[in-house]
Amino acid sequence: MARPRILRLPLIGLLLALLAACASQPVGDARSQSDVDLERFMGTWYVIAHIPYFAERGHVASRQEYTLRGDGRIAARYIHQEGFSQPVEALESRAKVKGGTGNREWAQRFYGVIPAKLRILEVAPDYSWALIDYPGRDMGWIYGRAPTMDDALYRQLVMKMRDHGVNARQLVRVPQLPEQVGQPGFAEPEMP
Repeated sequence: MARPRILRLPLIGLLLALLAACASQPVGDARSQSDVDLERFMGTWYVIAHIPYFAERGHVASRQEYTLRGDGRIAARYIHQEGFSQPVEALESRAKVKGGTGNREWAQRFYGVIPAKLRILEVAPDYSWALIDYPGRDMGWIYGRAPTMDDALYRQLVMKMRDHGVNARQLVRVPQLPEQVGQPGFAEPEMP
């Protein structure tokens, strides 16, 4: 009967190691960050990069505008073009901050009925950039306060996204200026 006991010890050790790995937070987990200052977060954010999905694929000059409403909710406006020669389009939504998340998790509604979630993974100390994802989905965004971003900073933020568990290899830069179209790493517009 000594044999089963010998096998049991390594098996228990393996189970404990797996439990510890599951219980630990990723290195860049948003829960370990300080609270997001909503007043500072409000305003215009340019979509520097994103993981393309059907609703944003091919857009250029994309940006989000957030406004804190009197009732504590957030008015969100996504502005974009299908191509630089195309008209500007906008999509309005509302968001509500989920309690107990340090203002990092938002429940958003498009057209008043289509639910979405947004999680702020990290914000620069001066609020010049932000890393965003959609919990449980393979979507992510790098926001900046200016329409362009230094390549070295962009590479650092891509690595931070990876550290937060986002599949950073899928990130593509969003053209904010016509001269960025066709450049390596930038998405192709839907239209000219």
